[in-house]
Amino acid sequence: MDALLKETVTAAVNSRYPGMSLDSRKLIEEVLIRKELEKGEKLLDEGQVSHHFVLVGKGMIRQFYYKNGKDVTEHFSYEGCIAMCIESILKQEPTRLMIEALEPSTVYLLPYNKLMALTEMSWEINLFYRKVLEFSLIVSQVKADAWRFETAHERYRRLLETHPEVVKRAPLSHIASYLLMTPETLSRVRASI
Repeated sequence: MDALLKETVTAAVNSRYPGMSLDSRKLIEEVLIRKELEKGEKLLDEGQVSHHFVLVGKGMIRQFYYKNGKDVTEHFSYEGCIAMCIESILKQEPTRLMIEALEPSTVYLLPYNKLMALTEMSWEINLFYRKVLEFSLIVSQVKADAWRFETAHERYRRLLETHPEVVKRAPLSHIASYLLMTPETLSRVRASI
C-alpha cells in the first residue's frame, strides 16, 4: 500500500472536509494517479486542457503564467494542498496557466471525470468537491483584495503568516512575482521585517 497516498488524501480531505468517512476517502484513493516530477518539470503547459485536480504528496509546485514576457506566479502548493486550473477543468478549454515542480515532487492526479462520477455516488464526495471549489473562490478573492488594498509589507506579512513553507522553500523571484513586486522590493520588505 502506498503510505504517501493515504497521507496525502488524509491531509487534502481534512483541509476541506474533515468529517468525510473512511469509505469515501478510499473511493478517492482508488482513482488517484501517482506522478513523480523532477525539479523544473511541467505538469501542465500553456495551451493544454487540464483534466485533473492535483493533490501534492511531497514537494512544492507552482502555477504561473506569462504576462508581457514576464513569468508571474499565481499560486504555490505543497504537501497536503490541492491545485487546479479551474477554468480549464470546468470549461475543458486550453489553459494559460502552467504547473511546474519547484522541488522533486510526488503528486496525485484526481481525474475530473472520475471525480464527477464519484460525486454522483457519494454525497460526501459531492460535499468535498463543493468545499474545494468554495475554498478556491475564497483564495482568489483574498488574493485580489490583497493586491487592491494591501501594501507590499502587508502582503508579505500575510504570506509569512498563512504559508510559511512558501517563504522557506520557494525561490525569491517566484515569491516576488506572486506578491506583485520586484525582487528588489521584496528584498527591502524582508529586510525591514
